[in-house]
Amino acid sequence: MRTIFYPFVFIAALILLSGSPKNYHNNSLEGVWELVDRYSYDDNKVVDTLKNNDGYRQIKMYQKGKVMWTRFVPKDSVEWFGYGSYQTTPDKLVERLEYGSASMMRIVDTMRVFSFKLEKNKNHFSQITVDGEGNAIFSENYKRVE
Repeated sequence: MRTIFYPFVFIAALILLSGSPKNYHNNSLEGVWELVDRYSYDDNKVVDTLKNNDGYRQIKMYQKGKVMWTRFVPKDSVEWFGYGSYQTTPDKLVERLEYGSASMMRIVDTMRVFSFKLEKNKNHFSQITVDGEGNAIFSENYKRVE
């Protein structure tokens, strides 16, 4: 009986203790994302799509509860980047910025916590700004880079 039991326990322990490889099928935000476009809403419907201008790039990186982002605007000398922590639920993203560029710190001085409605799947996510009644106002839409 022990001859059958011990191999079973050994295999079960290996499976449980080995961990699993990084898997993005769980719709996790972990990874690198690039802004594709932005939406403006009216009455919770998309009314305008703002595409990125030539050379404009915005990247977000999420890893182990931390977020870092940067924005490059070719015709603007203002630097934009930030770093902080984040939490998600199936339908909400909350970012708490700790520090960033001078332009970002002026915003962070008045508001450090950014809360968004979250829509996501394996390779895309949208962070949607909502008003006090929960109506969508604006969104940033990202695609997974890694």
